[in-house]
Amino acid sequence: MRWWQAVVKDFSDLPELAQVVRIAVRLTVAALLGGVLGFERQRSGKAAGLRTHMLVALGAALFVLIAQQAGTTVSDMSRVIQGIATGIGFIGGGAILKQADHHEVKGLTTAAGLWLTAAVGIAAGIGHAASAVLGTVMALIILSSLHGVSRWLDRNVAPSDHGAAAPLDSIKTQGNVDDAIPHQPTQ
Repeated sequence: MRWWQAVVKDFSDLPELAQVVRIAVRLTVAALLGGVLGFERQRSGKAAGLRTHMLVALGAALFVLIAQQAGTTVSDMSRVIQGIATGIGFIGGGAILKQADHHEVKGLTTAAGLWLTAAVGIAAGIGHAASAVLGTVMALIILSSLHGVSRWLDRNVAPSDHGAAAPLDSIKTQGNVDDAIPHQPTQ
């Protein structure tokens, strides 16, 4: 086999035009929906913006598309999706840790948004475009419309009333953890 025949064989995973179009549409839908979510985050001044969200959605879609093309079983596809969710969890963890410079937990919404963007990419990648669009619309509602509700809660309700996390400094000054745990008397 000549070198050029080997190269042609490596690039023959999409032998039919219909397959090329189907995959191109799925990847484009994933990237565009990720871009919509990323645009909202970038407009809000967040670190993970348009390009990050587009890449997360596109990458997730590509992972599941490749697995589909390889003919994976449902249980194998489940493992691929689990791997994506875990990997995005590490990226989200980095977004949280990177922004924790004032002894406050920040970046949780960014991490959750990246995680959801991966789910949108997975849905688009396996051919569930309607589910991907619905997930994107719901995320936009949560990110844009409920932001005002969250600010109102922060101004008008004590943090302990609505489950908001206390700053880390206040946690450190509240005493020893053992003091908060009820102990059973020994007999």
